[in-house]
Amino acid sequence: MNKAKNIIILVIVGLMLLSASAFTVKQTQYVIVQRLGEIVSVKKDPGLYFKVPFVDNLKYFDNRILTLDWEQPAKFITSENKYMMVDSFVKWRIIDPVKYYVSIKEGGEAAAEDRLSKVVNAGLRTEFGKRTVRDVIAGERGAVMDNLRKTADVEARQMGITVVDVRLKRVDYAEEISKSVFDRMIAERKRLANQLRSEGAAASEKIRADADKQREVIIAEAYREAQKTKGEGDAKAGEIYNQSYSRNPEFYAFYRSQEAYKNSFKSKSDVMVLDPNSDFFKYMRNPNRK
Repeated sequence: MNKAKNIIILVIVGLMLLSASAFTVKQTQYVIVQRLGEIVSVKKDPGLYFKVPFVDNLKYFDNRILTLDWEQPAKFITSENKYMMVDSFVKWRIIDPVKYYVSIKEGGEAAAEDRLSKVVNAGLRTEFGKRTVRDVIAGERGAVMDNLRKTADVEARQMGITVVDVRLKRVDYAEEISKSVFDRMIAERKRLANQLRSEGAAASEKIRADADKQREVIIAEAYREAQKTKGEGDAKAGEIYNQSYSRNPEFYAFYRSQEAYKNSFKSKSDVMVLDPNSDFFKYMRNPNRK
């Protein structure tokens, strides 16, 4: 009975020792094995491993690409002494877990990102300091990110990490400069608008003056043509009258008298005071008179 009990106890102790000595490494992990404070091995491949129970300690590190993204944009100055607000992020990962652990000690990921942040900010300060606003916003933005990644990667490898990528999400003027820039833009647009209005008013006056001039010319030419036509008509009429008069002077005199009567007595209210023996009533007194 005691022998069986001892066997059971040994089995339980063995299972406990086996459980305490076995550990698993996932695909997303690096594991450093420490024995009495000394690093004895590094496990990079996923699988089941064993350690010396109660002697070995394990340190786990993430081997995936991590993101360092600042909560607030940072301020940098360009070669033109213009302050710019820069919002960026960094992609990084651990490539040497031993060097990484030795560099950050017990600070963990937060300590690594703090050191990496200082490296990237120093690189940004250098890159912005030798470029103009136009360069960092559009012209050489790609070059800035590429140079920054290479520079930061050199520093980061001393900590056992690599910088995969650096991206500038937003580059904008600092708030106080933005207001000044916007004010200048508004003033420039107002100046341009006033200039266009002035040019439009001048063009309008010129068009009106030209139109008035053309109108006067057209009216003058029309009046000249009308007077010419009227003169030709009067001359033609006079010629016809002369021809008619020469053929039958008495009939022509009678016809002209009828026209005069008609034009003189158009309304019943018309009144004329004349001598009854005047020539005007010649054909009224005696139509057959010759």
